[in-house]
Amino acid sequence: MSQNLPSPGVSPFQAERNPRDEAPQFVLPLVVRIERSAPPARTDALETAARAVLELLGDERARGDGEWAEAVRNWEDARIRKVVRRARGAEWRRAESLPGITVAGKSAEVRVFPPIPLDGWPKDLAKLQVSGTELEDPEPPTGSDPAQPVLWLNPELEMSAGKAMAQAGHGAQLAWWALPDAERTAWRDAGFALAVRAADPADWPRLTGSGLPVVRDAGFTEIAPGSCTVVADHPALR
Repeated sequence: MSQNLPSPGVSPFQAERNPRDEAPQFVLPLVVRIERSAPPARTDALETAARAVLELLGDERARGDGEWAEAVRNWEDARIRKVVRRARGAEWRRAESLPGITVAGKSAEVRVFPPIPLDGWPKDLAKLQVSGTELEDPEPPTGSDPAQPVLWLNPELEMSAGKAMAQAGHGAQLAWWALPDAERTAWRDAGFALAVRAADPADWPRLTGSGLPVVRDAGFTEIAPGSCTVVADHPALR
């Protein structure tokens, strides 16, 4: 399951320009289904988006000589941007007709597509709304299982649901990169089980200093460059 991963110590989440910025820029598109009559719960949407990213990274088409492998390599050679758009009705059906993977949660559906050039969006995705995606949890999320991977969100940052979904995807990807092949296989076989939770404010400094993978946002949208948004807490990385 090995992939051509970024060099150790070279994070895709940096505020400063670096040689990676000279490479052609690619983006990973994700589309969340939000029907007016039945919007998904926020936490379930975040978890489903993270799992969708992992499903793409673990897919045979994204590795080796697979049909998506070159696009994935091009994307991983630059900043690993993700953009979440929303769709409903006919928009969603058109999005599902494009090559990609649909992942279903308890209430959420998210489709992830192979990476595309930053200025090369297919027309059926380019027309979808990207900003202002807001979702709510009908009930507070339950506690997380200590034996399960958890993507801890910075409790001091306010992010739209779309932004938070992208950040959860970043966290899942950093955890995937950090795991040895055997642990990746075990995670995939478990259906990429994970939880997304807001960290306890008192515990956030410990988490960010624990050595676990940390997402530091590039600051393109919503929050300041360099902000720590997610800590990826996989049991195999503790």
